[in-house]
Amino acid sequence: MSAPDRSTGASPLRAAVGRDRALSACHAAVASALAAGADQASAFLAARNAGYTRFAQNRVHQPQDICEWTLMVRAEVDGRASRVATTDLQAASTIGERATERARALAVAYGHLPALRVVAAAEADDHDASLWLEDTAAWDTGARTAAARATMAEADRAGGAAYGMYGHAATELATVTAQGVSRYARATEAVGGLTVRIGDGTSHWTDVDRSLGVLDLEAAAARTVREAHAGQHRVDLPDGTYDVVLGPLATGALLERIAAFGFTGEAVADGVGAVARRPGELVAATAVDVADDPGAPRGLPFPFDLEGTTSVRVPLLDQGRVAQAVTDLASAARSGLAPTGHAHIAREETPHAVPASITMAGGATEDLLAGVERGLYVQRLWYLNVIDPETTTLTGGSRDACFLVEEGRLAQPVAPARFSESVFGALARVDAIGSEILAQPLMNVWNGCVSAPAVRVRGFRFGGAT
Repeated sequence: MSAPDRSTGASPLRAAVGRDRALSACHAAVASALAAGADQASAFLAARNAGYTRFAQNRVHQPQDICEWTLMVRAEVDGRASRVATTDLQAASTIGERATERARALAVAYGHLPALRVVAAAEADDHDASLWLEDTAAWDTGARTAAARATMAEADRAGGAAYGMYGHAATELATVTAQGVSRYARATEAVGGLTVRIGDGTSHWTDVDRSLGVLDLEAAAARTVREAHAGQHRVDLPDGTYDVVLGPLATGALLERIAAFGFTGEAVADGVGAVARRPGELVAATAVDVADDPGAPRGLPFPFDLEGTTSVRVPLLDQGRVAQAVTDLASAARSGLAPTGHAHIAREETPHAVPASITMAGGATEDLLAGVERGLYVQRLWYLNVIDPETTTLTGGSRDACFLVEEGRLAQPVAPARFSESVFGALARVDAIGSEILAQPLMNVWNGCVSAPAVRVRGFRFGGAT
C-alpha cells in the first residue's frame, strides 16, 4: 500500500504529508467521485515517514529512510463499488471519477445491489497527545547508530554477535466520506528487534511502542546477551508434554492468528467460528482477558480506521469466555453487529475487518518459573500456521532461548522443536500470568500489533502426535 521514496531523514521526525495536504487530497477524491455520479464515496490517505538502522555483527548496514503514502478512493453506484489507489497526490481530483466509472460498469454488467449502510463517525478529538511522543521523534540516525554500536559491542564482549534493527516512524491517516466524516491523526512509532548469537546459543527480543522510552533498549540488549550466553550447548528436546512458561513473544505469537478462529464480522455473518457457534463458552482460564483495544496504552493505539469509524475496544475472550467480533462497515451490515472501526486493506487482499490491536491483560505473577518443578521455558514461537480453525489448532516451532526448567530454575538449553497445539486448549490450561508486556508487529496489517505477557501453561506438547 505504498510507493517508496527516499526522504532526508531529518530530525526531529516529521509527518510525510501533513494534515492539510492529506485532508485536501481526500476531499478532492471524494468530490470528483460525487461529481461523476457516485451514490456514495469515501477516501483515505495512509502515510509513513520512517528511518531504520540495521546492523549485523560489528557494523551498521542497510540504513534506510523511507517516505511513502497511498491515496485510495471508494465509489459506489447502485450498490456496486470500485476502489482506485494512487501515490500521485496531484491525481486526487481524477481518481474519484475513475472509481465511479468502474463502479457504474459493474452495476451495468452484474446488476444492482443494496447500498452499503454508512454510519458517520462520532465527534472525536484525534489530537491525542499519547500518539505523538517527542522522544521517538528525536531518535535520529545518529542516536540509533550509537545504540546499535553499543549493542554490538556488548555482544562482542560476551564472545558473540548481534543482529537487528532499530527504527522510528511517523504514521498518518486521513479519512473523508461523503457523509461528512473528515478525520486526521498522526502517531510516532519506535521499534526494536535484536538477535544475539553466542556459540550455538541464541536469544531474541522485539518490542514496539509509541514511545522510545518504553522499549528500554539498554536493559533489553543486556538481557538478550545474557540469555544467548546461557543458551549455549543445546540438546535436543525429547518429545513429550511439558509444563511450559511461554515468554511474552511466544504468548503474542499464539494470539496473532485469532482472527482465523471466528472473531470477525465476516465469520459471524457466515455462521462460522467461535463467536458465531460458541458465544459465551468458557474456552480459556478465567484469568485470560484478550481484546482488540485500539486505545490500549501499550502497543500502537490509534483512534479510527480506514473508513473513518471510531475504533472501539472489542473483548475477544472475556474472563476466558468467547465474547465479540471486530467489524468494518460491510461486515457490520452483513452480520447485524455494530461497526467497531476495524476496517483493513492490504496488498493482494479484499477489504475486510481484522483485529489490529490485539492485547492480552497482564497478571501479577513475577516469577512464573517458580511454579514449575520440571518443564520448559520457551522464549518465542515461529513459522506458525493454522491447521484447524474450528479447534484453533496451530503448528509451528520454538525458537531461540529455550530451556528445560528444573525446580523452578532454568537448566539445560534445548534446541528448537516442533509442536501442534490448540490455542484455546493452551489458554484453558493457563494457571499464572506475568506482568511484563512486550508488543510485536502484526505482519501485513496497517498499524497492527499484538501485546502480551508471559504465561504458565500446564501441559503443552512438543514433538510428534501421541
